[in-house]
Amino acid sequence: MSDLPLPISSWRDRWSGSPDGVVVLDLGLQPAGDNFPRPEDPEPDARFPLRMVISTTSGLIQLEDDPTTPEEVRGIEPRAVLEQAEDAVTRAAAAGYLIAGTRVIDFPSPHGGSWNDLVTAHGLTVVEDGEAELVVDNFGVMHDADQRAGFAERVRHVAPDGILLMHFHDIAAVVRHGMWNALKNGHFGLYSAPALVSILDELGFVALEAWRFSLYNNGSVVMAFARKGGRWGSEQGASVTALVEEELTEGITDPAYVATLGQAVERTVRDIQGYLTQAKAQGLRIAGYAAASRTAALLCAADITTDKMVAIADGSPAKHGLTMPVNRIPIVSPDELVALRPDRVLLFVPDLLAEMRERLPEIEANGGRWVLIEPEPVEVEPLAQPEASLA
Repeated sequence: MSDLPLPISSWRDRWSGSPDGVVVLDLGLQPAGDNFPRPEDPEPDARFPLRMVISTTSGLIQLEDDPTTPEEVRGIEPRAVLEQAEDAVTRAAAAGYLIAGTRVIDFPSPHGGSWNDLVTAHGLTVVEDGEAELVVDNFGVMHDADQRAGFAERVRHVAPDGILLMHFHDIAAVVRHGMWNALKNGHFGLYSAPALVSILDELGFVALEAWRFSLYNNGSVVMAFARKGGRWGSEQGASVTALVEEELTEGITDPAYVATLGQAVERTVRDIQGYLTQAKAQGLRIAGYAAASRTAALLCAADITTDKMVAIADGSPAKHGLTMPVNRIPIVSPDELVALRPDRVLLFVPDLLAEMRERLPEIEANGGRWVLIEPEPVEVEPLAQPEASLA
């Protein structure tokens, strides 16, 4: 990791086509993020190069390459994500961007998360093609290998006085908090506020407003864009300017700063290996929750196998009975997790904590503890248990 950033020769920026870029994170060989093998499937599981590049032309942070073939998506939306979607739509409505009787076109992520039901509750009509007064991209365009074509497809649907809402996982928060395992195959574009504003500016759009939410360590951002010179004018909003300046000050366009993610990988691997080694020495039974792509990347990098973790639970029934790639840790249901009576449960998606405590109170009632993986392990103080009745 210490040799990064590295120049590259055969790559081309997915936005500008320029060859000017450097590798800022190299995770080596990683399993495909959506591949969960059956226990009887032959080993070893396929692994593929996973490297992140920053364009010194556009500032876009992106995958260098992706040789994987997407598998069937089996995830479900956490409650925290659904609540944030409701909040975002409420804010957009208050800003005047949702107009009853107009049209909306949605570009959802392949992993789900459409806002159609929320915006139609405000009187908008969902259409599949043509122009719309509201176009929503909910983690969608990041999955387009050709970033220029992906953005062009979205803006061509925006009516002359329409609004484009872009919901994205801000790469600045990823770097700031060392969340390197957010990188995965299939996510071709990774946006900072300066890069996204610059891309849409080139396409004739101005950023009107930015809302930042607490998900992903304050890394979930929605920006509202409109065509320059139309109904909404051409002046960039103050909230957008503040976010852009904050990220530029941090250094999000500096390859050396972004490459500090490599140090985060080393720190995470050291800390989680140390935590699990100590837990095993204490005779603790360790399980996990959330069989997500970020979980696979972390377990693979830290070489965590079934000798230190008995199972990983997930809320998606389609994953039950399968295993995590490479290390083949079993994926179980939440009820099976409770039956295992683990002493510690590593929560690989920390935003799930409140939902999991409410859904699985037995974990702490049985003496167990939740451990947030952020991405280093942080034990959560257990909730106070109600005193037993004297009756």
